[in-house]
Amino acid sequence: MGHREDLLEGAKRCLLEKGFARTTARDIVKASGTNLASIGYHYGSKDALLAQAYIAIVENMSDAFDGGDGAAIEGAPGSLERFRNVWSGIVATMREPDSIWRLSMEVMTIDMPEVREHLARAQREGGRGLVSLLQGVPEEEVSDETADTLGRFYMTLMTGLIAQWTFDPKTAPDGDALTEGLRQIVASVPAAEAG
Repeated sequence: MGHREDLLEGAKRCLLEKGFARTTARDIVKASGTNLASIGYHYGSKDALLAQAYIAIVENMSDAFDGGDGAAIEGAPGSLERFRNVWSGIVATMREPDSIWRLSMEVMTIDMPEVREHLARAQREGGRGLVSLLQGVPEEEVSDETADTLGRFYMTLMTGLIAQWTFDPKTAPDGDALTEGLRQIVASVPAAEAG
């Protein structure tokens, strides 16, 4: 691995151990075995590096959503069964004591324009990834229009879920509760509007 990759790995470890606000450039250098100048050379700034590290951590979470072993997600693409299984997988990651999602709440409240800029660009791809999981299609087949509509809907659901699990895990919904809520919404839409 080169300095760029070492920095990214060190930044990921620091984020998970200390969070965004408490991680310093010196922490990253110590964790990565590199030097301070490498951060600026490869990423421009500590904040840009931390944003990239956060995005990389979240991207790696998608394996956990589907069981992580490459097995197919149960349920037909777009079905309530698949919806329940994907969201149950996501909720399982929120139950872990070192859950990345607590870090996500910190990231949502940080007032760092450079970090927000990186994360804003990643939103579309996050939505595209959720559409891929829930609809059972490869990410590259999810159009920008679908990522910007259905993907944003799923990202909004994800953000709310993260908030609820952060504030009170005992009362936060699980995959079954989310699926029942969706079923009730679908049942309440008149047939003329649905089709």
